[in-house]
Amino acid sequence: MNIVVSIKQTFDTEAKIALDGKGNIDGTGVNLVINPYDEFAIEEALKLKEKFGGEVTVVSVGGEKAETSVRTALAMGCDKAVRIDDPALSEADEWAIAEVLAKAISALEYDIVLAGRIAVDDGSGQVAVRTADALGIPSVSSILKLEIESDTATVTREIDGGTETLELKLPVLLTAQKGLNEPRLPSMKGIMGAKRKEIAAKSLADLGLSAADAAPKMRAPKYSLPSPRKGGKVIPGEAPEAAHELARLLREEAKVI
Repeated sequence: MNIVVSIKQTFDTEAKIALDGKGNIDGTGVNLVINPYDEFAIEEALKLKEKFGGEVTVVSVGGEKAETSVRTALAMGCDKAVRIDDPALSEADEWAIAEVLAKAISALEYDIVLAGRIAVDDGSGQVAVRTADALGIPSVSSILKLEIESDTATVTREIDGGTETLELKLPVLLTAQKGLNEPRLPSMKGIMGAKRKEIAAKSLADLGLSAADAAPKMRAPKYSLPSPRKGGKVIPGEAPEAAHELARLLREEAKVI
């Protein structure tokens, strides 16, 4: 079985976000890691490889800094990687990234494509499902359980108020949710072995695409931090007087009722 895992490099979730004065996010000194939800996708791919054999290929869009996360995925046990790097992708949106990923994945042999359900930096949750659409294969998001038998995938996914179980014919794209598994840590042997594993660096031209093909449909003109939270207010007294005062403040000052 051949599995492809799409991963993204994001800010560490403990990082403090700052702006550079021009409305752009300042990444100076920020630790970059594999998107946490993508780690669940990597672990599930490795479990499938251990059960059925085959190869796990990591695919990622990003510059040289993204190679750190790709190497980490290889150290966890993935076999090889494709990293797409092109100056034209510096402002790529979800649509463009999905088109590029689909083009790269379509050149590989795959039975299953796995990705995290969402990236913790932009939180859009669009790239994976858009990639599936561009590949022309079905997708299921936020899976909590995966079973493979012959050419059929049985998946349990999270929905509002419960879970849902679906059966799909391979190939299929699935996005991983917390609870699917417990991602492993790279071993020392894996870290050393990752240095010898193949990372194919490709440009848009290598994929048969032009800068126009990957031009974003949407741009964020600038970013701004939320307003600082104001201190809380303690209402003295006892009910019912305090309750009446709380209702008045919520109506007249906070204007939420």
